[in-house]
Amino acid sequence: QVQLVESGGGLVQAGGSLRLSCAASGRIFSNYAMGWFRQAPGKEREFVAAMTWSGGITYHADSVKGRFTISRDNAKNTVYLQMNSLKPEDTAVYYCAAGGVGGMAVAGQYAYWGQGTQVTVSS
Repeated sequence: QVQLVESGGGLVQAGGSLRLSCAASGRIFSNYAMGWFRQAPGKEREFVAAMTWSGGITYHADSVKGRFTISRDNAKNTVYLQMNSLKPEDTAVYYCAAGGVGGMAVAGQYAYWGQGTQVTVSS
């Protein structure tokens, strides 16, 4: 079992920044990926960014490339999503996920999910 706890969401003005954290515990296999997804009201869950647990490979959705950065702190077993130049269309609940063995950008490939953290960007 893997437990994931997100934090860091909130309300920010357009152009601002937030950093989301995902604290992971439990049995995380070396071939796992750690991903961030988001879901806005009335929309499907959308891939944002992912990285291999080893940290060697990172992948960002085109919609956030150049603005968001995924990273991790090995010592803290924590994955981060640094979000800069936020736009109103980034408003969503952001979820951290672990797994992704069959596809880092595919939500269905992740076995473990956090509870989500709300990010609201005002115009």
